[in-house]
Amino acid sequence: MSASTPVMLVDDDRDLLRATAQTLQLSGFDVVPLSSAAKALPAIDAGFEGVVVSDIRMPGMDGLEFYKRIRAIDEEIPVILVTGHGDIPMAVNAIRDGVYDFIAKPFPAEQLNQCVRRAAEKRRLVMENRRLREAANAAGDDLPLIGQTPAMERLRQTLRQIAETDVDVLVTGETGSGKEVVARLLHDWSHRSGGNFVALNCGALPEQIIESELFGHEPGAFTGAQKKRVGRIEHSSGGTLFLDEIESMPLSAQVQMLRVLEMREVTPLGTNEVRPVNLRVVAAAKVDLGDPSQRRTFREDLYYRLNVVAVTIPPLRERREDVPLLFSYFAERAARRFGRAVPKLSPATARHLAEHAWPGNVRELSHFAERVVLGLEPAATAANVPASGDGPPETLPERLESYEAKIIRETLRSFEGNVQQTVAALGIPRKTFYDKLQRHGIVRSDFAGKAP
Repeated sequence: MSASTPVMLVDDDRDLLRATAQTLQLSGFDVVPLSSAAKALPAIDAGFEGVVVSDIRMPGMDGLEFYKRIRAIDEEIPVILVTGHGDIPMAVNAIRDGVYDFIAKPFPAEQLNQCVRRAAEKRRLVMENRRLREAANAAGDDLPLIGQTPAMERLRQTLRQIAETDVDVLVTGETGSGKEVVARLLHDWSHRSGGNFVALNCGALPEQIIESELFGHEPGAFTGAQKKRVGRIEHSSGGTLFLDEIESMPLSAQVQMLRVLEMREVTPLGTNEVRPVNLRVVAAAKVDLGDPSQRRTFREDLYYRLNVVAVTIPPLRERREDVPLLFSYFAERAARRFGRAVPKLSPATARHLAEHAWPGNVRELSHFAERVVLGLEPAATAANVPASGDGPPETLPERLESYEAKIIRETLRSFEGNVQQTVAALGIPRKTFYDKLQRHGIVRSDFAGKAP
């Protein structure tokens, strides 16, 4: 809960209004005291980040009518009604209609503070979830590259800078991290977008046919070659050629590929005819081709020819802050595809999202989201069971927030509150770290000298 959470406080009793406002301000809330609902209503819209606390009995527009007007603006704005003893039955009915809570006069200051604090946290999570959804919807096909981490921001900026050039690009990243997405974006964001985007997985084709696939062939070039075939390289002329798992390309094809990159021409099998090609090559590898021990049989000169611009996609475990956004998008996409509702998540499923290393990266997360939506993840079968008997199950953002706070506390404890070591272990910027401390109400000094 942010210390500056806005609270719209409405009461026609000016003395009580002043006292209640002071109580909330001392607890760190940003209070806007107003003497009537009519004055408060114009200041409330769907982007209102805070909580409304209102007396029920007021002249003109009373608290119940005020709530109905607020609900018409945004039904998820938490409204707390302050009631006299005789209004309690009325307030209970209002809760059934969606009012967040009510407090009966006279009330202890701490009761009000706790109620507002819970409501403020709920509103914060609602607004954060909306922002995640908006970002996911705006991302479209670019979604695997969405993220708030500095590494993803740098990656998007780099792609924008080089997209319009014809420079060849070498993309490295683990399996499932989105290498083809990067290649597709480089194509779509460039002046070549009207040409063909041709993708070839070098590790998926037998050595006997990969040269024919790449360079094409004439009839009779080899046994079974009955018709002329235009190769992938020639087909991509004017567009982009994407070579995935290029480290798996056979040596014989590597020699010919080097000439294609240097001369921008291709000679199909079975002919001496040289055909010029106008292409951009984006190659992807899941190993570090700059390391001789990983490069193995891959030609060094071909590596340097491809490595004009190198782009590295960070694995998902190094950008955990992006997991909720990605999961939310994939779950909603799967729900539309399968005609299912996005289920509430159990604590075990939320813990898996927060703590799993995601070795399969974005692809693994996408498949996990599909299984959750289909009810095939054992941890998700209890999704609609309340965590406790006194309330409904928490939403996904609420559960993720709980486990995020837990991870931060555990990391702080393990490093005895050392900020530098904690930030390094969490893999987040220092500013983000302090923002999260404030949001979760975590006091760093509480962990000083408290290693387990």
